[in-house]
Amino acid sequence: MKFTFTETGFEGLMIIEPQVYSDQRGYFFESFNSKEFLLKKADYFFVQDNESASQYGVIRGLHFQTGKMEQAKLVRVIRGEVMDVVLDLRKGSDTYLKCFQMILSDSNKKQLLIPGGFAHGFAVRTEFAIFSYKCDNYYSPPHERGIHPLDPSLKINWGIEPDKIVLSERDSNWPGLEEYIKDAD
Repeated sequence: MKFTFTETGFEGLMIIEPQVYSDQRGYFFESFNSKEFLLKKADYFFVQDNESASQYGVIRGLHFQTGKMEQAKLVRVIRGEVMDVVLDLRKGSDTYLKCFQMILSDSNKKQLLIPGGFAHGFAVRTEFAIFSYKCDNYYSPPHERGIHPLDPSLKINWGIEPDKIVLSERDSNWPGLEEYIKDAD
């Protein structure tokens, strides 16, 4: 097997660790292999790859898409380190409205497979980071939603000093969790 799949306690949310081959030249690993993912019942047909570059303190998220444009994602860090966070928005889930967070970095090479129905975000904890992810559905602005990443009710420790946090105007204007829940009902 070229990957280790670890359950997280959130249904369908998995930590994936590739087998890394290292020598004096550097390293090599497969970041995705559909046959191996299928064997672990992590069978997604990814249609879009995205990449972002950000400086220390940038928080992107918490983003998700709704309805028929909901997205599953396979996320990883190519350079640097981020605190990766997901929020389960799947009504009826045992982990509904709970957060899961972990460090993703170029050194640990871990990936997170995020099913549809989760809001996702990350905070850059190194001077610079390149973040990459696959999506199983196309980006659709009319279906895009978000939850304010600094909502205190989420109790997320982004690992960034408050005066160093950088948010986009769009992310600053997302509703808090309570407002989102009220509007979603």
